Amino acid sequence: MSKGLHRFALLVACATFFLIIAGALVTSHDAGLATNDWPLSNGQVFPKMVGNLFWEHGHRMVATTVGLLTIGLVIFLFAKEKRRWVRRLGLLALFGVIAQGLLGGLTVKLSLPLAVSTAHATLAQLFFCTTVSLAVFTSRSWMTDRPTLEERPGLPLRYICSAAVATIFLQLIIGATLRHSATWDKPLPTDLLLTHIGGAVAVTLILGSAALSVLRRHRGLPFLTWPAIVVLILLVVQLFLGLAAYLTRAASPNDPQPLNPMVGVTVAHVACGALVFATTIVLTLRVFKVLRPSEQSLEFSAATQRG
Repeated sequence: MSKGLHRFALLVACATFFLIIAGALVTSHDAGLATNDWPLSNGQVFPKMVGNLFWEHGHRMVATTVGLLTIGLVIFLFAKEKRRWVRRLGLLALFGVIAQGLLGGLTVKLSLPLAVSTAHATLAQLFFCTTVSLAVFTSRSWMTDRPTLEERPGLPLRYICSAAVATIFLQLIIGATLRHSATWDKPLPTDLLLTHIGGAVAVTLILGSAALSVLRRHRGLPFLTWPAIVVLILLVVQLFLGLAAYLTRAASPNDPQPLNPMVGVTVAHVACGALVFATTIVLTLRVFKVLRPSEQSLEFSAATQRG
């Protein structure tokens, strides 16, 4: 295990999280078309950072930094990492950041089409979780030999956690579509808003069930209980931020410009959503690492599916 590699992977993950915040600031300030050039801004590599160009070009600079860090991480992985599948995951991250950059350029060139903007925001979340996974796989806690435990009777936790990951991912797509469907001076589409609220209910039920099941079945195993506790706290915070984001966004069409309360709360909601997704993936990876389904849990799962 290389401590340097793990720390560098953590750096890339943190930089990617900051990039998600920078992207959310661009959308919230309606700064996506502050310049119609790409990859240059107004024909310059370092333009004068005034007005909305501060947010748009600042986002591009952060994205460039993350891209360079990702290249460095891949080089580091091939130099220090012996596990082939981890090196391949690093390559996947590299392809992801390249695709993310191209999608970002496409959104500008095509004047922010909804489908491309949504794909750009969604891929950002996937790339973030890939970097988080690399940080997990290179950590001491993951590399330490741990005995595998048999699942308790009931639906296997790996199924519940995987369902939570899938549900959160769908909710992120809906949320990205909602955010890009209307600028700050227009009301949000009612159908998308209701779908997003329904998704929040689904995430709360499934993710809450997964985390509480971990705490109930394996309360003496910090390797699993810590991410379960963290994800429950983040989930509660995210629900409050979602309500606050709705209230401030509902009032924004009456404002002369995007105001700081709406921008701050909305960006915090996006950032917390990314943390919920990443923490759920960490929990799921750890469940797969240390728990093996018992015959009873598999029989319960089969009976549930037949029912």
